[in-house]
Amino acid sequence: MLSRFLVAIAAMVAVVAASNFLVQFPVDAMLGGVNLGDILTWGAFTYPVAFLVTDLSNRAFGPQRARLVVVAGFAVAVILSIWLATPRIAVASGSAFLVAQLLDISIFHRLRNGAWWHAPMFSSLVSSALDTVLFFGLAMAPAFAGIDALFGMEDSSLAFPAPLLGIGPEVELWQSLALGDFLVKLVMAVLMLAPYKTIRDLVLRKMPVAA
Repeated sequence: MLSRFLVAIAAMVAVVAASNFLVQFPVDAMLGGVNLGDILTWGAFTYPVAFLVTDLSNRAFGPQRARLVVVAGFAVAVILSIWLATPRIAVASGSAFLVAQLLDISIFHRLRNGAWWHAPMFSSLVSSALDTVLFFGLAMAPAFAGIDALFGMEDSSLAFPAPLLGIGPEVELWQSLALGDFLVKLVMAVLMLAPYKTIRDLVLRKMPVAA
């Protein structure tokens, strides 16, 4: 039990630290006539795995220990993020991560006795929406440029114009990135159902599962 609990913490730390680094890099590719750099960062593909780790921890250990996984992962990941990313991204990531993951645990716990896919699906969708708003607002919106100033850094806000999702009306780049990120999270929430069920069935059934 302890070893699996430590694995869950290590997995959470790895996912968040990697995502905080990769979110700094837009996807430099074209899809048809759409510049994906106006829509996505590479972090959009790794961060949703954090919800998988949280949901599996919740299913295996119960909400109390799942919160410990989140808090432990949060503490270590913020330290790593300061090293791998900018202070502003570390603050934004830490705030969004903690609030969204705790919300995910609460929603999952309320739905855990329903169909196997209800809890991971709906908890991830709602929490991902909150996570996206908090992260991109704090990390890239001009309203929070004071975070950069607090650390003696230049304004890193992404407020210059870009077409929404590469094809729509012009908006501030951070808004297009946020919407693109959320759409990827919607897709990833569905894709994560397969590993969730597989791990739950093949691994977690071998240990006592929290009610």
